[in-house]
Amino acid sequence: MDFSGYQVEDFFDEMFEEDGSVRPHYLALIDRLQSLDPEEMSQKQKAVDRAFLRQGITFTVYDDDQGTERIFPFDLFPRIIPAAEWEFLEKGLTQRMETLNLFLKDIYSEQKIITDGIIPREHVESAAHFRPEFMNVPVPKDIYIHICGTDLIRDRQGKYLVLEDNARSPSGVSYLLENRDAMKKVFPHFFPKSGTRAVERYTEDLLATLKYIAPDGVDDPVAVLLTPGVYNSAYFEHSLLARRMGIEIVEGSDLVVEDGFVYMRTTEGLQRVDVIYRRIDDDFLDPDVFRKDSLLGVAGLVDAYRRGNVSLANTIGTGVADDKLIYKYVPDMVRFYLDEDPILESVDTYLASDEKERGYILENLENLVVKSANEAGGYGMLIGPQATEKEISEFRDLIKTKPRNFIAQPPISLSRHPTITSEGIEGRHVDLRPYILCGKKINILPGGLTRVALRKGSLVVNSSQGGGSKDTWVLYGDR
Repeated sequence: MDFSGYQVEDFFDEMFEEDGSVRPHYLALIDRLQSLDPEEMSQKQKAVDRAFLRQGITFTVYDDDQGTERIFPFDLFPRIIPAAEWEFLEKGLTQRMETLNLFLKDIYSEQKIITDGIIPREHVESAAHFRPEFMNVPVPKDIYIHICGTDLIRDRQGKYLVLEDNARSPSGVSYLLENRDAMKKVFPHFFPKSGTRAVERYTEDLLATLKYIAPDGVDDPVAVLLTPGVYNSAYFEHSLLARRMGIEIVEGSDLVVEDGFVYMRTTEGLQRVDVIYRRIDDDFLDPDVFRKDSLLGVAGLVDAYRRGNVSLANTIGTGVADDKLIYKYVPDMVRFYLDEDPILESVDTYLASDEKERGYILENLENLVVKSANEAGGYGMLIGPQATEKEISEFRDLIKTKPRNFIAQPPISLSRHPTITSEGIEGRHVDLRPYILCGKKINILPGGLTRVALRKGSLVVNSSQGGGSKDTWVLYGDR
């Protein structure tokens, strides 16, 4: 493969220095890739695409008139993170996870962070996913978020920044696992020599996390994964995780609550369930408590949860921690709960609910990225520098109508990574979603899902918006 025409341009490039030299941790890889001709690489890419199609490694795009089921695009060019850099990320993510769990415990009990004036009460109470009905409901081991996916980006100087925390049902880890399997198949001789840390333990660690939070007195807990069903965009992931953990994947109709306990219907009768890894939003969990029209959940489940007879991962109400408005206060939370400075920085954030900051946002819409506080997947978002006057005008009206629903941030020039395109190897913007498990200890999978904006110039990496993914190699060393 020929990199002579590759242009770093005015971006931080993950593989090349500004002067065009290769960063040390990519030297072994580039030696290998330069020995491949483009046709050989193209054949490997096609082999992976066919394998993904056969295995049904797809995702669903809602409201797409071209068909809902798509193969998740995978770029063969891996992203590499050296050991020292990963160690820094691990410390920062661990600190953030500890903080968010302390925050959730606090706001569902004493609310010291509110009474001490660190976060305005109205910001918490107006959050769409704050569940005041769960105030003072104890949770096992005082852990609220057991599985978190935190999105990281790098700015023009290469500094890592937290973009958002996904503290409800973070998805994408199945693609990470499948990407690694695919890479091992197409580079069978190179991979063992690459010094890359393994990711295959994830499902084993996830199962250990689920068992750790089982109700007191249960020695051999039964865990299940609760899915909305085959039409959910992440169903492929649900089935893969359940299969690899060796637990049952169930829908709401497979479970029943009797005398305050949850049971699974089996061919041999009812079997008690102790832990539920739910991939269903709070609103749909239990029609007796939340949405009455929900056909996805289980009547009586919340009662069993309140009694301590079943544990949920993640706990009900964790969504307040990933509200984009609350995100602004995470650095303050770190100082408040841990008396430490944040290791990982956040992106500067303006709140439309604040009158002064709203004025700034409305005057500078063409220079800002505006996000809906509770949207995900790249929806409900305005990228001011790339928006039309009509789009800016529409967002101006939306912000004025419901200011609580919007935040704004300066556009970050995301780092780029060499990517295989129809025009050859070109730079494309990337982010990184590491997966964090919080059980007996905090465990961060060495890697994460690198998402890549496959459209030239695009800053949106979400699969639903034309993004793909790369395998992420965390090295044992620094080269």
